[in-house]
Amino acid sequence: MTLLKKRTDVFSPEKRSAIMRAVKSEHTKPEITLRKALHRLGYRYRLNVRDLPGKPDLVFPKYQTVLFVHGCFWHGHHCKRGKRIPKTNTAYWTEKIARNKARDKKNAAALRVLGWRVITIWECKLKTLDPAAIRIKS
Repeated sequence: MTLLKKRTDVFSPEKRSAIMRAVKSEHTKPEITLRKALHRLGYRYRLNVRDLPGKPDLVFPKYQTVLFVHGCFWHGHHCKRGKRIPKTNTAYWTEKIARNKARDKKNAAALRVLGWRVITIWECKLKTLDPAAIRIKS
């Protein structure tokens, strides 16, 4: 009698790999939505400046301000989506998200040392966020 492993993932390993490869780090839908709104308000910015720690999503050089748009799951937000940990490979995901949070904290501190104001916008807040309420100007 052979025991079959019970798979908790509904996708095959190949399909799961393709899905994970499709996860983008730049030009995500939440980021584009916010960019368009801020542009309509008259703000001009640079995208993903590689010279700055953490490669911020939006950089407002005129105001010495950087803005990160964080996905709740990937950056460990305290909302419902951010608290969800996958049921498989839990140790890996817990460590991965903890590393992401530590890296985010380190990058924000380095940016502040360089004189930049750091703003973090969470994916879950974008639905109710009024872009005019974001204080880009100090």
